[in-house]
Amino acid sequence: MGHCWSKFLRIFNCLYGDSKDEEELYSELTGKNVHIITTIQSWEEKLTEATRDGKILVANFSTPWSGPCRSIAPTYGELADKYPSLMFLTVDVDTLAEFSTSWEISATPTFFFIKEGRQVDKFVGADKVQLPKKIAAVAKATRV
Repeated sequence: MGHCWSKFLRIFNCLYGDSKDEEELYSELTGKNVHIITTIQSWEEKLTEATRDGKILVANFSTPWSGPCRSIAPTYGELADKYPSLMFLTVDVDTLAEFSTSWEISATPTFFFIKEGRQVDKFVGADKVQLPKKIAAVAKATRV
């Protein structure tokens, strides 16, 4: 219980005035192979990089305060470590609200799979069983 309360307080403090920035907070919730996107410029850079490197980009549109987003974040981080052939991003829908609206985000988390700049699939929700299956299928398809 203490660990969960501690994370809650860190998230609350980040959102309401603590010096910890959102990228640092997201990094704690996800993993080392997940790129945190808080600007349009960083989105465009990663999209260009994924296209150049022939990688499918997995974009998790998320918020650091949402229970479902926080619950799936460790799984997402593990998947990013397991599938280095894919590029994993977490997009902060609060920081990039207008951008997120352009992707028609109706719930968080929402995962988009993007190849060569185009959406090839989508997954909505924090299902810890189905998300790994979806990502495994996408990773397998990139090897064909």
